Amino acid sequence: MRIATYNVEWMNALFDDDGQPLADGKWSARYNITRGMQLDALGIVFTAINADAVLVVEAPDQNRRRNTSVALETFARQYGLRQRRALIGFQNHTEQELALMYDPDVLSATHDPIGDFAGRKGSEDAPRFDGTFNVDLGLDETTEHLQFSKPPLELAMRTRSGAEFRMIGVHVKSKAPHGAHTPDDIDRVAIANRRKQLAQCLWLRQRVDGHLMAGDPLIVLGDFNDGPGLDAYDTQLGRSGVEIVLGEDRSSREHLFDPHARPVLSGRTAARPATARFYNDESKQYFSALLDYIMVTPDLRERGATWRIWHPFDDARIYHVPELREALLTASDHFPVTLDLDLEGFGEG
Repeated sequence: MRIATYNVEWMNALFDDDGQPLADGKWSARYNITRGMQLDALGIVFTAINADAVLVVEAPDQNRRRNTSVALETFARQYGLRQRRALIGFQNHTEQELALMYDPDVLSATHDPIGDFAGRKGSEDAPRFDGTFNVDLGLDETTEHLQFSKPPLELAMRTRSGAEFRMIGVHVKSKAPHGAHTPDDIDRVAIANRRKQLAQCLWLRQRVDGHLMAGDPLIVLGDFNDGPGLDAYDTQLGRSGVEIVLGEDRSSREHLFDPHARPVLSGRTAARPATARFYNDESKQYFSALLDYIMVTPDLRERGATWRIWHPFDDARIYHVPELREALLTASDHFPVTLDLDLEGFGEG
């Protein structure tokens, strides 16, 4: 079984209101890349990773005029992908949906949200992800009243052989101080965003705890816009959101695991894994970041779990396949992460 997470930059701009791919020579929302070029590159990447299920982060928009599943399923047909079914959970208002594409011959997937709905007053007890979460970050006497701009996608998964597990797809709040210009404004906005990011991760961790108590095999995957030691605010605010969701302050049986976080958590290293590559217009250079994760519970880790970041320069197998290497660079500013598991007989007896 192969599970993947893939943040596709500006995927919404590649489809018209009927969900038809705009495979033409007009510019996409990516710099110096046409819509046809990006779509073809995505077809190559999705074919190459050959996953049974893919969490698509920044999937096409869902609204009165547009349908995420129609767009993704049309894309799958056009490029002959076996991940030909698509679903979303709670729609959002950012033109960046969380969606799952999957192979219905291999598994089934159902949007299955957990928790009670909490309106404006909110709840401290892990409410449903389309509600309001009240949390004290322990930094001051302020209580955060938080809503997800992109509610996590909660999924009940079942393989054809009958193995069942849960998945939570996430796109956590960015810490970037968008719109701020002066040093004071940048610091103020960055800290405010950091607080929201931490609160979202605490909400996620409460849900993880509930699944662990219930004995549910669980995968938490997606774009966390964060990583241990990624910026100075980890020091100011105590820990990263990724550490919170992983459960680094818990006993080993309560940990989630992603091997790419381990070198960073254990200290500064010269070689750091990366899942995204961005261009800095001021320095005229690219920089890399570890933002995308697939975290698993101990029972799934024991099923021969193997992770791979499909980085066109860091993975030698990809670098020596020019068509795939260039497709990964053209398709998005993030690269897919895959997890392979042996679920044969899982949950039996």
